[in-house]
Amino acid sequence: MPFPVPCYIGLVHGPIKSKDGSEITTSVTNLDIHDIARSARTFGFKKYFIVTPIKNQQAMVKKILGFWEADSGLIYNPDRRNALAEAEVIDSISDAVKKITEIEGRKPCVVVTGANFDKYDGKEKELIQKISVDGTPMFLLFGTGWGLTAPVVEQADFRLEPIFGIADDGYNHLSVRSAVAIYCDRLARSL
Repeated sequence: MPFPVPCYIGLVHGPIKSKDGSEITTSVTNLDIHDIARSARTFGFKKYFIVTPIKNQQAMVKKILGFWEADSGLIYNPDRRNALAEAEVIDSISDAVKKITEIEGRKPCVVVTGANFDKYDGKEKELIQKISVDGTPMFLLFGTGWGLTAPVVEQADFRLEPIFGIADDGYNHLSVRSAVAIYCDRLARSL
């Protein structure tokens, strides 16, 4: 069953928190580009935005995506091209929100995730119910580094409950690729 509304993913590289809490921009990684695109495609997300303000990083992402759009990429792995077709690099979260608004004709519900939230608005089931009521598109944001900055979290429309593991020592630090796959699966199972 597809999502009841158009859904989008954003992987944010800036602004992001550093280990000491300052605001930074992280580097885009090839694995994140590929693996998150595959999760987004598998679970029916409409587009995957790679958010970075750094022009050199944008050029690198475009080069990677371009390879898979070319004949050599298509011959090598057609499934990869299929997954990466909806990936797009963009300057900022606000630019992605504007683009989604243009595509859908209405502003999306901006949803944030994070391993260290001390308060949140609900689980996947509550989120699906919220966006289904009036058909609001969803923009699900994931942070790199040490997570999304406080202003990004505070301006969000919905803070999704963190993924809690079963380790009894409090360890909770998944790779962003793993977190995306888990949340995508949980959201799909909440339908």
